[in-house]
Amino acid sequence: MPETDPLPPLREVIAAHGLSAKKSLGQNFLLDLNLTRRIARAAAPLESTTIYEVGAGPGGLTRALLVEGAPRVIAVERDARCLAALQDIAAAFPGRLNVVSADALRLDERAILAEYGVRQRVRIAANLPYNIGSALLVKWLTAKTWPPFWQSATLMFQREVAERLVAQPRTSSYGRLSVLVQWRAQARILFEVSPRAFTPQPKVTSCVVRIEPLAKPIAPANLQDLEAVAAAAFGQRRKMLRQSLKTLSPRAEELLAIANVPPIARAEELSVQQFAALARAYAAAD
Repeated sequence: MPETDPLPPLREVIAAHGLSAKKSLGQNFLLDLNLTRRIARAAAPLESTTIYEVGAGPGGLTRALLVEGAPRVIAVERDARCLAALQDIAAAFPGRLNVVSADALRLDERAILAEYGVRQRVRIAANLPYNIGSALLVKWLTAKTWPPFWQSATLMFQREVAERLVAQPRTSSYGRLSVLVQWRAQARILFEVSPRAFTPQPKVTSCVVRIEPLAKPIAPANLQDLEAVAAAAFGQRRKMLRQSLKTLSPRAEELLAIANVPPIARAEELSVQQFAALARAYAAAD
């Protein structure tokens, strides 16, 4: 059963600490606590695991996660101005919140979790800063150790980015990120969030996405080879693959034949499984 939040409204917290969203950090504060609780519930189940949050800001989602039953939250925040507000939350929920002052892109998550005695895989929940959302997801998806340190990720992205994660072949949103995500995970868009929910209001609609890593990729391939093939193919996405893949290998047509991919196909026409086949052909020909 959800707890009562003992803290003041988030707008008052922001005013009390003199906070304002920094464009340079991609910040947009989410003030609607009903909405943050909806996001927290979307990350369920919360009761049996540690929650890892990135970009906690003044703590709107942090509070929601704790109120909705998370026994422990490890919150990462780069902006030192927000740390006092987060420490207020830690005091209101004794022993349940650890605040890490760091840049999440440079953080070794496994080391941090070990430092706090977390041995089980965590659930990630985050209203990601717009300027690092894609880079952070790529970092989590390209980990050498797999399955990763997380068992699910419930994340806020710009709608354009969210659509790329779930895009299917033969659509304009389908690209390198689509291939990487769908090769190692299952992703689905849960709901949209209006710009009016944020301060300041962004110019774009956001989406909450749930991502769950697969135990193993949907098709065998080496990660680096898959990334190389996808980068070459989508680097010139309007060209036929027999042309675009020449930036990767002078034997492009041979690779396509080995992978049983038509040389006149374009990148957006290939399934993730076909990209994996191309990656295997590229590795074998190297």
